[in-house]
Amino acid sequence: MVASEVRALFAVASRPEIVSLAGGMPNVSALPMDAIGALMAELVAERGPVALQYGSAQGDPGLRETICEVMAAEGIDGHPDDVVVTVGSQQALDLVTRVFVDPGDTVVTEAPTYVTAIGVFAAYQANIVHVAMDEDGVVPEALAETFARLEREGRPAKLFYTVPTFQNPAGVTLSAGRRPRVVEVCRRAGVLLVEDNPYGLLHLDGDEPMRALRADAADDVIYLGSFSKTLAPGLRVGWALAPSAVREKLVLAAESAMLSHSVFNQLAVDRYLRTQPWPEQMKDFRAMYRERRGVMLDALEKYMPPGVAWTRPAGGFFVWVTLPEGLDSKAMLPRAVQSRVAYVPGTGFFADGGGRQAMRLSYCFPPPERIRDGVRLLADVIGAELRLRDIFGTSAPANSTGPQAPGPDQA
Repeated sequence: MVASEVRALFAVASRPEIVSLAGGMPNVSALPMDAIGALMAELVAERGPVALQYGSAQGDPGLRETICEVMAAEGIDGHPDDVVVTVGSQQALDLVTRVFVDPGDTVVTEAPTYVTAIGVFAAYQANIVHVAMDEDGVVPEALAETFARLEREGRPAKLFYTVPTFQNPAGVTLSAGRRPRVVEVCRRAGVLLVEDNPYGLLHLDGDEPMRALRADAADDVIYLGSFSKTLAPGLRVGWALAPSAVREKLVLAAESAMLSHSVFNQLAVDRYLRTQPWPEQMKDFRAMYRERRGVMLDALEKYMPPGVAWTRPAGGFFVWVTLPEGLDSKAMLPRAVQSRVAYVPGTGFFADGGGRQAMRLSYCFPPPERIRDGVRLLADVIGAELRLRDIFGTSAPANSTGPQAPGPDQA
């Protein structure tokens, strides 16, 4: 087990003088705190003996019904019996990995991929193989070739892990045309597809969310969801939607991991979704993040020196930035922090040492004026690094560039 590069930044990024463009923390201050407080008090008064007791490892039945209603927005026709409530979607991924992955098995992910997924797979001693993305998400032909190559090498893929919608960290979205092709590639190769979708309802362009992979492949996809980004991460409520045979194994794994999780938190989330105008609040959240995304993209366009490229996310929290040749985002980070701005180096999102020429920026938490200041400070640091490169002729280590930023805007 190794420390997450994102978590390692928290102590520094939380200092008040630092503009943190690092963590993907939702802006929970936008929640109706008075309503949440009243709801919690009512829950204790009315259902305290149940809310404060042990519960089922599969999760509260009422919440599982509500989760199915939430997933319906993305085209998923799920049954409450096939939902397993978890301590965030992170635990759901851990349980899936525990059930399916043995030491030495091969797991395929996008390049780059979610930093903590790398930690989960590594903890179960899996071999992680990356597959290329572009501005439309993972490339189906590259995925098929990766599966075929691994089969020829005698190390076939056990599962394919993907964040297809507003991907963390790259911010790209698997296009509608590619989605059935990716599902079919996995089906033909006999590879389990794990769809992690914490950002799907945070679409910032258009009125409707993307249709989930699970919506058209109920028997071939395990879907992971979470309320951490759309409600509150502190409640730690997520879920897995899995075929019935798999669901039973996940429940057994959950029982051995934590017996049962917080009934109180589950009932609180369920009551909140049933009693509060959550769809309207989601519109407010999307408007807030849309403004912050716009501020970041405008600031990147205004301040970044030539040769810097970035993605334009249609939702979620993140922009993926690719630096000019010769710059190393990990080596540059201490100088950025000294200049009062923080980001996540691209190396945290690769299992093979890639990503040194890239970084992840987050626009979800800082207010707009801080985002603008942070990008300006970061641009100054990058400009100084470019001047040093030109003077001393330094270059990035071999094989350190990682993938080029999908769909870049060129400054």
